[in-house]
Amino acid sequence: MEDKPLGILRVHVKRGINLAIRDATTSDPYVVVTLGNQKLKTRVINSNCNPVWNEQLTLSIKDVNDPIRLTVFDKDRFSGDDKMGDAEIDMRPFLEAHQMELDFQKLPNGCAIKRIRPGRNNCLVEESSITWSNGKIKQDMILRLKNVECGEVEIMLEWTDGPGCKGLGREGSKKTPWMPTKRLD
Repeated sequence: MEDKPLGILRVHVKRGINLAIRDATTSDPYVVVTLGNQKLKTRVINSNCNPVWNEQLTLSIKDVNDPIRLTVFDKDRFSGDDKMGDAEIDMRPFLEAHQMELDFQKLPNGCAIKRIRPGRNNCLVEESSITWSNGKIKQDMILRLKNVECGEVEIMLEWTDGPGCKGLGREGSKKTPWMPTKRLD
């Protein structure tokens, strides 16, 4: 079995909104994004419950069914870091947009390809649009953190078929290697 990744996912961690207070009057937040054995983190923003990170974290995607988890922590100097909530990133709609049989090059810049509504199966705060922008498919989203009293994180996803990657493939087939097949039990 080949060990080549399907592609590269850039997670642009933009900012935190109304994050929970974990110190006396504020927090020192940072974000950790995990996928399988990959674990990446942003820098710590001191004394700020509305931090702006504006950082890109790059993940190698081998299996689209592996969940991507985003966790916010408060950096503590003399004890373990406090958890400030988490969210799971639902990549499925984003990857399905790549499979659409559209001539993306003919679309106007900023054209919405697909819209995803908030629901029980995602952590979206509001409707999220997948757009064609500057020659790439991107998705901006605001995620509501779970397991915490308050807090949201704004991110943007961008897919790249890197060198040596299998890619998602758009050979005109509705069924692709990464899409699950229905089980007949």
